[in-house]
Amino acid sequence: MLGFMDYVQNAFYEASHWDRDNSYGTLNATSRNVLDFSTPEGLRFHVSSLSSPNFATSYTLGSIGLVDGSLSYLYSSLPLLGLAAKSSAIDLHHVVPGYRQLQDLRQPDEPWWWEIWHQGKRIDRRETLLYGRLFLPRSTLEALYLRRLSPKTQLKVSCVSDSRLPNGGTILAHLQHDAAKHSTEYIYSTDSALLGVRGLYNFGPDPPPTHPLFEASPDSTISTANEAAALATAQTHSQPHGRFSAGGEIYYGLLNKSGGISTGLRFATLPSHTGFPYTMTLTLNPLMGNLSSTYSVLASPLLTLSSRFDFNVYSYESELQVGTELWRRKEKPLTDDLNWARLKMGQKILDARSHDQNDMAGCLKARLDQRGSLGLLWEGRVKELLYSCGAMIDLRGGENMFRGFGVEIQYSS
Repeated sequence: MLGFMDYVQNAFYEASHWDRDNSYGTLNATSRNVLDFSTPEGLRFHVSSLSSPNFATSYTLGSIGLVDGSLSYLYSSLPLLGLAAKSSAIDLHHVVPGYRQLQDLRQPDEPWWWEIWHQGKRIDRRETLLYGRLFLPRSTLEALYLRRLSPKTQLKVSCVSDSRLPNGGTILAHLQHDAAKHSTEYIYSTDSALLGVRGLYNFGPDPPPTHPLFEASPDSTISTANEAAALATAQTHSQPHGRFSAGGEIYYGLLNKSGGISTGLRFATLPSHTGFPYTMTLTLNPLMGNLSSTYSVLASPLLTLSSRFDFNVYSYESELQVGTELWRRKEKPLTDDLNWARLKMGQKILDARSHDQNDMAGCLKARLDQRGSLGLLWEGRVKELLYSCGAMIDLRGGENMFRGFGVEIQYSS
């Protein structure tokens, strides 16, 4: 389950119109969410608060052999209005990563749309997010600086300060450029003076141009509505049902004189697809000889199935993993017994099968590999609390089958 700060950071991406899925780094996001989930260790509590639309705090207390914890603070220059902060109101789909449904590409805003003028002077500013986290008693400090430089460009700088690390810490910088049709990312890390570049290209038609929302005059209301309806009808017939993407990355460490390269393909269905949504990926690391293929399908609104097959062309070693994600809805009383009375009174008939986005009781995740390692994770909500409990089980371990068990509880206001 995502932490509260990660949840707020994702809300910042959405509010600033940044597409997280249009990046080579998220090529295998769906399979990672289903197959690579982490189970809690020991007992851990999280207490968080969104005290204002711009400021959030979080405190963590855990017990894994010894008591530890952390303090976190986050500031966003972009007010996150309307963000559900109470743990009783948060949509579980926003904190439980699962199947990532790709959306239609959106053309970035024009730079002049962001301009704000007052008395002949520009007063607009670039949206920024600041985040810091202090781990106790280790005194490890993490920091994040995120800034939207332009509608197509974003700068992300992550820092870690720890006396146990070489040189006392490390800095990782990402300069991301998203042009909808293609995206690039430049990476620099002080660890080994690593330099890297990533790229992703989306095949198919160009995304439709976006237009700023201006207030229309009463005389142009009818013509504007007719033009909008005609445009929507034309776009509906020309919408693609899937997207094919190809990308790669290359990096090189200046200090250790070593590098790496990888390339990948992805095909994913879009919301206009009438069948089951699915995602297929194929990635290759030619230097190491690793070949990985994944297939994920949203079999129903409550069920996701995923598989991954890894193969090394040099050693001929292979690995197979399968996983599933199963959601459970809350039990609601049936309303069919009173539908006849509502019908007599001319009221709308209530359908017991209708549901909103916040009627999920929890989600069960499970994965199994060819070595007999089984991972189980249950994430849900009870009253005002969000909780996660999971276990790692070795089916071939005999009497020592249980490799780990933990519970994590979150509360936010």
